[in-house]
Amino acid sequence: MTGKAKPKKHTAKELAAKLDAATTNRGGGKAGLADRTGKEKGGHAKLECPLCKVTAPDMKSMQIHHEARHPKIPFDDSKLNNLHSTVEAESSKPKPGIRGSLKN
Repeated sequence: MTGKAKPKKHTAKELAAKLDAATTNRGGGKAGLADRTGKEKGGHAKLECPLCKVTAPDMKSMQIHHEARHPKIPFDDSKLNNLHSTVEAESSKPKPGIRGSLKN
C-alpha cells in the first residue's frame, strides 16, 4: 500500500520526466531569445542567407531555403555568412548543467 502523499497512478519515471520538463530550459520563450537571435556565438543558426538574412543551422537547410525562396538565383555556398566565425562567445557566462539547465 502506498503512502497518502504519493500519487497512485503515476510512476517515478513519469514524475521525474515531468519535473525535468518543467524545470529545464529548452530554449523557448524569453530564456532562449538570445540563442534564437544569435547574439551570443551565433545561436543555433550557423549560416545566414546573404539575400534575405534568414538563418539556417546547416548547409542542407540553407540549400532548401535557397531553392524555395530564390529559385532564379543560382546557389553559391561561398556567399553565405557563417555566424559562428564572426561572433565571439562570451567566456564570463556560466555553462549550462547536464541537460541545458543553469539550475543545480
